[in-house]
Amino acid sequence: MNKKLLVLLVLIIFIFSVSVASAKIIRIGGVACLTGAAATYGASTRNGCVLAFQEVNDAGGIDIGGTNYLISYIFEDDQGSPEVAANAFRKLIDQDEVSAILGSVMSSCTLAGAPIAQDSGVPVISPTSTAVQVTRTGDYIFRSCFLDPFQGAVVASFAYNDLKAKTAAVIFDNANDYTKGLAEAFRESFVSIGGEVVAFESFTDESKTVDFSAQLTNIKSANPDVIFLDAYYSAAALMAKQARSLGITAYFMGADGWDSAEFTTLGGEAVEGGYFCNHYSPADPRPIVQNFVKKYAETYGQTPDALATLAYDAALILIDALNRAGSLDGAAIRDAIAATNLECVSGVITFDGWGDPIKSAVVNKVVNGEFVFQKFVQP
Repeated sequence: MNKKLLVLLVLIIFIFSVSVASAKIIRIGGVACLTGAAATYGASTRNGCVLAFQEVNDAGGIDIGGTNYLISYIFEDDQGSPEVAANAFRKLIDQDEVSAILGSVMSSCTLAGAPIAQDSGVPVISPTSTAVQVTRTGDYIFRSCFLDPFQGAVVASFAYNDLKAKTAAVIFDNANDYTKGLAEAFRESFVSIGGEVVAFESFTDESKTVDFSAQLTNIKSANPDVIFLDAYYSAAALMAKQARSLGITAYFMGADGWDSAEFTTLGGEAVEGGYFCNHYSPADPRPIVQNFVKKYAETYGQTPDALATLAYDAALILIDALNRAGSLDGAAIRDAIAATNLECVSGVITFDGWGDPIKSAVVNKVVNGEFVFQKFVQP
């Protein structure tokens, strides 16, 4: 190696080391479910955030108002419980003194923690809480996912226009804000475009319910063209198997709650041919998507699901906002997030006045145990 080049490389390494060594720490909180019925969601969410923050730290940190910071990501498992989520938010704010929080996954958990963050002036970006009420908590609360009414309308439109379904049935968890909101949005949209909802069946608490035969028997009698299995992946897979065992042959449809590698493992042949609305597709050719998919696969050994993608995007939004805020003041970070105009993996993201992103959705199909891209749907 040329001696001058060697000296230059040593100097660069020295400068980088000094920069990292002199960096201060900014604490960012993370809340998601690593245990419980939706545990894969939390693992994907944590993975997406860790990858984004690691990229920043590997590059030497982030400049905030002329001061260099490394990111310390402090993660809490909310177990899918609103009560545990509320305690996690309090710990991160009161004990860890985080500057912002990314989380939670489930709408019910974010709704439990968001008021605490709002009252404390700590910005929150939920990667995946789609219930409308989440961002209505206050002006410090944002999300990187689209809302239930939008994806409910996407599923209804695809069923009616693409699958040519004229009748539909819905089965949902009436104890979950996420599934209740989706069920209502689907029904309203499907009826408004000319369809008929012939069965609207509910149960209570999918983490405890394992027998859906009563609801599915009523649905079978109604003979719908499509059935909206409005639940998280484990319950939806179980519903599908029980429905097929009853001789139901209708198309199955779902929303982003289906997006887990465990869904096809649990559902097997029963979920083949099902369609669901989601936040992104790894088949999207944009460089930011392909680079993310490659990095994630190299790091975690699997293709990123929507949960990982939206968490990565939430982290990108926060990083970009911190750069522009020039301060660790909560109000300054909040204002910078609100002014976001950033290309992310799930699309170009800007925010409306509620802190909700304006972005597109995709529809995927289950084919041979894989999620295959079908189409983009614009807002």
